[in-house]
Amino acid sequence: MLAVAGGKGGVGKTTTTLGLAGALARDGRPVRAVDTDREMPDLHALAGCDRDPSLAAVLDGDGVPEQPVATIPGVRVVAAPRVDDGASVSSALARLRDRPTVVDTPAGAGPDAVAPLRVVDHVLLVADGTSQALRDAAKTAAIARQLGVTVAGVVLVGTCKRPDGVERLLRTSVLGTVPAATDPLSDPAVWRAYDGVAERLRRQTVI
Repeated sequence: MLAVAGGKGGVGKTTTTLGLAGALARDGRPVRAVDTDREMPDLHALAGCDRDPSLAAVLDGDGVPEQPVATIPGVRVVAAPRVDDGASVSSALARLRDRPTVVDTPAGAGPDAVAPLRVVDHVLLVADGTSQALRDAAKTAAIARQLGVTVAGVVLVGTCKRPDGVERLLRTSVLGTVPAATDPLSDPAVWRAYDGVAERLRRQTVI
């Protein structure tokens, strides 16, 4: 189970979750993409899926409420719980161990952002290359390490440049840079970038 995380919002975590899931699914294994962001639940919309049922259904004993993504073979999406449903994200995620799973996490460093990190095996940081996004990603990396979660690397989204000192700041490797695109998941260059990240994660036996 791999969390896609980074303290700053709007840096490409949701696109990376879906793009990476699609790249990982190319080897024939089904991959699950799960949204844990109650406040900004964007994954289902980006995937063209329904808002309900959500991750909360796992705790209700109704099975895994996953929906296939029509445009990305092999990927199934689980929508985020609603703010007022009281579901425990950590408890629900802990039941999703039957297949490779990529988890879209909330921005920030509050309880909602930390909850998924308590369950996952690895964290992939996402930043857009700006100093603020990198500083926030460093905070997320520190939280993950405090929880005993391995930081697998960082993906820089919306840029082809690697800022000086980024690997030293985050204490991890840059696994790829994803170019800016108007419609990222329809852009061949974006998919090539996520394919490269997926291959590096496989070599690390991360997922």
